[in-house]
Amino acid sequence: MSESIQLSVVVPLYNEEESLPRLIEWIDEVLSVHSYHYEVVLVDDGSSDKSWEIVCDLRRKYAFVRGIRFQRNYGKAAALNEGFKAAGGDVVITMDADLQDSPEEIPELYRMITEEQFDLVSGWKKKRYDSFHKRFPSKFYNGITRMVSGIKLHDFNCGLKAYRLQVVKSIEVYGEMHRYIPLIAKKAGFRKIGEKVVQHRKREFGEPKYESFSRGIKGILDLISLTFMHRFGKRPMHVFGFGGSLLFIIGFLIFLWLAIAKFVLNQYGMTDRPLFYFGLLCMVIGTQLFIAGFLGEMITRSAADRNKYLILERKGWDEE
Repeated sequence: MSESIQLSVVVPLYNEEESLPRLIEWIDEVLSVHSYHYEVVLVDDGSSDKSWEIVCDLRRKYAFVRGIRFQRNYGKAAALNEGFKAAGGDVVITMDADLQDSPEEIPELYRMITEEQFDLVSGWKKKRYDSFHKRFPSKFYNGITRMVSGIKLHDFNCGLKAYRLQVVKSIEVYGEMHRYIPLIAKKAGFRKIGEKVVQHRKREFGEPKYESFSRGIKGILDLISLTFMHRFGKRPMHVFGFGGSLLFIIGFLIFLWLAIAKFVLNQYGMTDRPLFYFGLLCMVIGTQLFIAGFLGEMITRSAADRNKYLILERKGWDEE
């Protein structure tokens, strides 16, 4: 069955027992009309309600349903990452389980991947029904992410996205990085990223599960971490070593000038001037940064995936 699957729908969920039956029924109604060979991968992120029992019931009712259950709540990124590992369709669609994402959008997303040859298509909830305290931070961080990444998307965190299978098999999503999957994909070499305006529906059941007051701070920290790791993760000496060397040289030049001023020009004593302590601080911090870069370089060169590259195609080995 997996060899003929055209479409995989990955749904992370947490305490969504009320919405799951309607969601699966709705997906089946939409996709069966188009005669796709499809699967729905439900990833239960440690729900404390009856969500897993519902998943098991849906599995018995629908052959296309597959379920993964976590021991505890690990977060949306972990759920998506496991869903990506399990997905086998040529096109992978992700959507939330709360019925705010409409399955009616799936056929067009599938077409954009298969016919327009996009690597990734992200949904844009142009008209949102969320509260102001959720919309305002979202606009702010989407603007920051657009500026940093150069990817012209309006809604990086939209749960409704479509991917070529090769994309989800080539990236790893961890921590809170699900917000920046388009940026992760771009850094992995997938540059044809598109956008589609999608319908955003009002929540029918329960409360938001993956949002909190601290999401804004986490978003900033994640973006800084992701940008740094992709630019310098394989070459830490380039940033720490350069910065450390620059500070050390500045400190050394300060000490040189103070020494000349004391012993040649017979001016103030070296320790009598505040500049002495600034130079000392530069040399100490510069040395520490250089050592940090050196240790980081040693760790990187010893890592098992130091030469892990994505090979697009080979010629000459598998030809008759």
